[in-house]
Amino acid sequence: MTKQLLTFFLLMVTISNGFSQQILPLWEDKDIPNYQQADEKEEDVGKDIIFMTKIQKPTLEVFLPSKKNANGKGVLILPGGGYFGASMDWEGTDYAKWLNSKGVAAFVLKYRMPQSASVITSHLAPIQDAQRAMRLIRNNAEEYHLDKNKVGVIGSSAGGHLASTLGTHTKSYYPAKDEIDQEQFEPNFMLLIYPVISMDKEVGHMGSRNNLLGKSPSQELVMQFSNDLLVSEKTPTTFLLHSADDGAVPVENSILFYQALVKNKIQVEMHLYPTGGHGYGMGIASDQAPNWTELADKWLENL
Repeated sequence: MTKQLLTFFLLMVTISNGFSQQILPLWEDKDIPNYQQADEKEEDVGKDIIFMTKIQKPTLEVFLPSKKNANGKGVLILPGGGYFGASMDWEGTDYAKWLNSKGVAAFVLKYRMPQSASVITSHLAPIQDAQRAMRLIRNNAEEYHLDKNKVGVIGSSAGGHLASTLGTHTKSYYPAKDEIDQEQFEPNFMLLIYPVISMDKEVGHMGSRNNLLGKSPSQELVMQFSNDLLVSEKTPTTFLLHSADDGAVPVENSILFYQALVKNKIQVEMHLYPTGGHGYGMGIASDQAPNWTELADKWLENL
């Protein structure tokens, strides 16, 4: 591709996505791990939100604050969707715009879904994409005016499970492809919004569990992705938010993770609300939902 065509392409991406400056592929097509060609096509099945399903090729959408406002922090955003799809604006680009307003660089990941026909091993695809995304951000830290030691992750619902997987699993889930993969994938901090944490059928969200692990997973696999069991002294500081009346993802998910963090002497802040239900995004579309971003603002400032 000529320099002129590349410039034109990036310009069109910027125009079409408003605040977004770039949309980056995570890998070249030939290097996508755990991938096979399929007839599936990516589809937006949302009504009031952008909800992408059957994602074939993962991408990272870049949102940067002005250089004058940038504070050196960056956050990888992992939208929720039950490991069936990704709510790209509701729990993705809306978060990015909020973070930019606070001087924080933001990066929205469109990650592959486990049950896609193009995925070979279901449970590996989301974490492979999340690890690569974090490495890609750090590899471009100078360009994005970031401190590599101030890059965190935020995830909502199943995106919260993926974020906590990124923060508690210490092995790389794909072989190194290039210099990008020499970067660290572990986040420096986590914000988990009404997160799925456990894959235990007594606690977890069965839709997320079935989509990620299949309907009859081994006990070993259940334990491997029950992230409260993987907390250690190396797990990053965490902000937790949940509502007691969450009818989709029981509040016990956040409580279990909080208890594990405290046991391992990890700094954690948790906010539990009596009402709010599930899937309230920024918390501004419903009077019952907590307007949690002010609390998160203060937490981020004090990191």
